[in-house]
Amino acid sequence: MQTIVIGHRNPDMDSICSAIAYAEYKKLAGFTDVVAARCGNTNERIDYVLKKFGVAAPMLVTDLSPVVRDVMQPKVICVRNDSPVYDAIQLIDQKGLRGLPVVDGGNRCLGLLSAFKITHHLFPSRDEANSARMVTASLQDIVATFGGELVTGQLSSEPSESLLMVCAMAQDSFIPRLRRYKDKQVILFVGDRPHVQLLAIDENVHAIIVTGGLEVPDYIKAAAHAAGITLISSPHDTASTVLLARGAVRVESMVQTEYASFHCETPLEEARQVAAQSGQFVFPVLDDEGRLVGILSKSDFIKPVPRQLILVDHNELTQAVRGAAEIPIVEILDHHKLGGFSSHTPILFWNNPVGSTSSIVTMCFNNAGIPIPKAIAGLLMSGLISDTLNLSSPTTTTTDKHLLTELAKVAGVDPNELATEIFAVGSPLLTMTAAQAVGADSKVYKENGYRFSVAQIEELSFANFEPKQDALLEELEKQRAAAHLLFSALLVTDINEQTSLLLVRGEPAFLASIDYPQKNHHIWELTGVVSRKKQLLPYLLKCVTRMKGA
Repeated sequence: MQTIVIGHRNPDMDSICSAIAYAEYKKLAGFTDVVAARCGNTNERIDYVLKKFGVAAPMLVTDLSPVVRDVMQPKVICVRNDSPVYDAIQLIDQKGLRGLPVVDGGNRCLGLLSAFKITHHLFPSRDEANSARMVTASLQDIVATFGGELVTGQLSSEPSESLLMVCAMAQDSFIPRLRRYKDKQVILFVGDRPHVQLLAIDENVHAIIVTGGLEVPDYIKAAAHAAGITLISSPHDTASTVLLARGAVRVESMVQTEYASFHCETPLEEARQVAAQSGQFVFPVLDDEGRLVGILSKSDFIKPVPRQLILVDHNELTQAVRGAAEIPIVEILDHHKLGGFSSHTPILFWNNPVGSTSSIVTMCFNNAGIPIPKAIAGLLMSGLISDTLNLSSPTTTTTDKHLLTELAKVAGVDPNELATEIFAVGSPLLTMTAAQAVGADSKVYKENGYRFSVAQIEELSFANFEPKQDALLEELEKQRAAAHLLFSALLVTDINEQTSLLLVRGEPAFLASIDYPQKNHHIWELTGVVSRKKQLLPYLLKCVTRMKGA
């Protein structure tokens, strides 16, 4: 079972750093197959921190919805299309199957072979009994099915149509009956009746199979050799030999070519709906080239998905990676408001009103008595500094201050110097497009039946803001319209002056509820507001409530 530690969509520094650090904590605590992940791109500041401390970015995962690959059976029992049906029967019998996928030489799926289809071939209705004697198979495969031995002649490997005929009649009746099939390629099954064998050689049958493991006289061998007729010995009696010989028909003649299959990345729910309406006994799973990579039976749909999630820095499914609601969430570490999350089973849920999730992860190491690796301490410092604006945000607690001092000793890095480095890297307004700036750290919230988004970027000053403000407002409106939101907001924070500008596009009734000083159309000045979580979000929620009451 793989455990994925992952932050919210549009990840910020704290989300990335806490995911990496908590995954490392779980590994050091003895857990296996734990990986850190992200469900969005990093930015220039995050990349700087990761490079500084020599840590790779978490793997990118944009959708964790269960897919067919998660529950399929990867070890597939299948049969080649050019194999004798006899071989397929043995596989079906040994494995207790209802049928088999059929593949070509390149392992591309051609269809399905059902046990029902084979049974109908071996035991046709009375009306079809005569036609059942016509078999399209190679002589080589026919002999192989009953374990025969070549006496003289050649065993062709190319399939051809033959008529299986048994001599169970008087000699006087045999020749007229045989001559009725002059236009057919006759394979004769006969016991130790040399006179009949000579008559068959004279009539130029395709092959003679002497049954019962009986000795074939030398003069019969010589006559067959001279006439160019293949002579074969079977260890079984005539009835058994004929029955087995009919299993030499190649699988390709019985393939059901119209069938439902799934790609290995087909969403599991989509596959479940198709399977529920199908009477098919099994579903081939194919790759992009049509090659068979797995098999899916209806019982596989009840298997648990082989992965589980640990959410860090969020606890609302609207902010989680796509598909999170379909996978067991076993732990949550967060420092934001509760988002109405519920689970079917008890989980570890640590929600602590500190300044960052990195602070909570640090406490996990401390509580377990596990030393924090130097690089991980550097990442935790970065997440804490970023989310608390180097301890200047109103979200900062005494605990954060103590933890940052502790982490600095382990990492061997001065917190103020690290903060200067982080915030000096690339102005978001200069290095990002308007769409990237609006979406880079955007979170969607739901309150009182309304959905809205709030993003935030930090700048060292507002010097680069004015040339970008119109494009930012345009992107906010695009985001709002595309997601059918009440409003979309962006908080641009000057971390030096400890103040922010709020850009909002939304319904007029909501905009009218904002009572901060308006700097420009759709732009308000929020002096002293730097925290989205502790200052801005509670205010916006009050605005939503006021709007609804009005």
